Amino acid sequence: MAKKTDSKDSKNKKGKNILEEIKLQELTALRNVNSKEAKEKTAVWIKNWHLSYEFELRELQIELMKLQESLKKRGTRILLMFEGRDAAGKGGTIKRFIAHLNPRNTRVVALMKPNETEGTQWYFQRYISHLPSAGEMVFFDRSWYNRAMVEPVMGFCTDEQNKRFLKDVPMLEELLVKDGIIMFKFYFSVSKEVQKERFESRKLDYLKQFKLSPVDNLAQEYWDQYSLRKFQMLQETNRTTAPWTIIRSDNKKLARLNCMKHVLYNMDYENKAPADRLTPDPNIVVSGIDELRHMEEHLMEPNKLYG
Repeated sequence: MAKKTDSKDSKNKKGKNILEEIKLQELTALRNVNSKEAKEKTAVWIKNWHLSYEFELRELQIELMKLQESLKKRGTRILLMFEGRDAAGKGGTIKRFIAHLNPRNTRVVALMKPNETEGTQWYFQRYISHLPSAGEMVFFDRSWYNRAMVEPVMGFCTDEQNKRFLKDVPMLEELLVKDGIIMFKFYFSVSKEVQKERFESRKLDYLKQFKLSPVDNLAQEYWDQYSLRKFQMLQETNRTTAPWTIIRSDNKKLARLNCMKHVLYNMDYENKAPADRLTPDPNIVVSGIDELRHMEEHLMEPNKLYG
C-alpha cells in the first residue's frame, strides 16, 4: 500500500483516504515488478494473484493481436455478443479484449434505446448495419437479445413481440453463420449477492457512476423474472450453429481471462500458443446446454440457480 499522508487534500467529502479507493491501472504492477529501491520510488504492496493475473492478461492480449493479424490476412469476420445480468462484467471484459487491438479493424457497438424512427423499423434493422466486414472483430455490448430479457421484464415490448423474436432470431443467426460470420454468444452470469455489492460500489465510485441506470435499480427486485427469461432464451436460441457460452463472473478477473481463452482456443491463427495455455476453466466457462440442464434441475429452487 502507498505511504500514508495527513494532507487534507487526500481525503474525500466523507473523510475517507482517497488513496484507499484508488486501484492500480492494470499492467502497472507487472511493468514495475523488477524495479529497484530508489529515493524517488515508493513501495506498493499488491497480491501475488494480481501479478499472475496481469501476466496472463498480457499473454492473452498478445494472442488476440496475433488473431487480428490473421483475420486481416484471411478476411475473416467475427461477431462477439455480450449479454448477461447488469454489473456482470460485460463491459470490463470487452475493454480488456480491445485494449491493444488495431481500432481500424475493431468496433464496439453499444446502442442506445431505439429512437422514434427506429421504433417503427424491423427490429433487427438497426443492428444489421453494424455487422463485421472482412477482417473485422465487432463486439456487441448488449445486442438484439435485449428483446429476450430486458425488454419483456421491464415492459418495453409486448409478449407477442418477445415470442416472435425468439422464433425469428435462430433463423437470422443461421443465415449469418452460413454467410461466413464467426459468432460468439456470451452470457455473463453473476450471483445476486455479488451484483448487489457491485451496484453499491458504483454508487460510491465517481468513475463508475455513469454505469448506473434506472434499469439497474430494478435488477435485484426482478431477479427471478430475469432468471425465467434467461431459461426461455437459452431454450429457444441455443442452437448448434450459434450456441451460447456462459461465463461465471463472480470473479471478474477470472471471467475476463477465461472469456478470452474461449475465443482464442476456438480460433485458428498463425503462431498460436500451445492449447494448454488457452484452455478455459470448465468451472468458469460453461456450455449453453449444460446451463440449461442445471436450470431445468433447479428451476423450482431459485436460490440454487446461478445468475
